[in-house]
Amino acid sequence: MNTETTIDTPVLLVEEPEEGIALLTLNRPRARNSLSEALMAAVSKALDGIASRPDVRVVVLAAAGPVFSAGHDLKEMTAHRADPDRGRAYFSDVLGTCSAMMQRIVRLPQPVIAAVEGVATAAGCQLVASCDLAVAGAAARFCTPGVHIGLFCSTPMVALSRNISRKHAMEMLLTGEMVDAQDAARFGLVNRVVAEGEALAAALAMARTIAAKSPLTLKIGKRAFYEQLEMGLSDAYRHASAVMVENMLARDAEEGIGAFIEKREPNWQGR
Repeated sequence: MNTETTIDTPVLLVEEPEEGIALLTLNRPRARNSLSEALMAAVSKALDGIASRPDVRVVVLAAAGPVFSAGHDLKEMTAHRADPDRGRAYFSDVLGTCSAMMQRIVRLPQPVIAAVEGVATAAGCQLVASCDLAVAGAAARFCTPGVHIGLFCSTPMVALSRNISRKHAMEMLLTGEMVDAQDAARFGLVNRVVAEGEALAAALAMARTIAAKSPLTLKIGKRAFYEQLEMGLSDAYRHASAVMVENMLARDAEEGIGAFIEKREPNWQGR
């Protein structure tokens, strides 16, 4: 497991609190869970390990401390302005690493649920937007504040604009203002808002519901969802129809339909 170079505390906690559920907890509370190189590497490594595990059906992503994530570690990045190229190569590498981590979440076979308490800003907001689902505590807040420091949140924009309406996305990106949990739900950035401090419990409850489904069906459905989003309407329908035919021929679909007709619980085999 990756650790910061200056301390012994793991930057990411990886647990399995219940059968079929993996819990990843960002663990840099003193640094506002900013996405350091070590933290991004740890998240990416954990996701790569989970991707090949059929026994893990859902992933919950949470954070230790009062802040979900303050985005990139600006101290780490600023230190490289003294490089001969003023940090160009380093910035490119770090942003590429972050983008790859976000895409790992989207491409992970298992659904990922963000449990958000406190503030999620910049790449932290991008992280929430990259997850398939999100639950927010009532005091959670979200923003893309780059414009305040002369740095447009261009990479967070990619995930944000694929979650919420254009005008809401542009409002967040151009003003840099905080959005409260209720508005985040109204915008579509989070699925639901629960009492402060209850986001993790609610996310685990949602994960429990999803984990009871066929793991093959979850994998097929998540992949098809993101694939068809990038297509025109006709191509999307053709693709979805082809996916559904293959899904219908799977053992779990046959079992699920049979169980429904026979009024019994299905026995999923993941094939």
